[in-house]
Amino acid sequence: MGNSAQKLYEEAMRLDPKERAELTGLLIESLEPESDPGVEEAWVAEVERRLAELDSGAVKTIPWDELRSKLYAKMNAADRR
Repeated sequence: MGNSAQKLYEEAMRLDPKERAELTGLLIESLEPESDPGVEEAWVAEVERRLAELDSGAVKTIPWDELRSKLYAKMNAADRR
């Protein structure tokens, strides 16, 4: 890490956790290429569609422990092949 990056890191570590999280998000966003036009709107529409499915009862959630167990079982079965 260069001197200026080290100094910035030390300054950032003096921020409270919420401010550090915000800074981290901004830095990550600065590395991402520009998204295609309409991508944000498409994600918003997808989230709204999924929420509507949950609210209507068309789909059900699965507890994390149950899902994790199923995933591990599938991975173990694939490893045995």
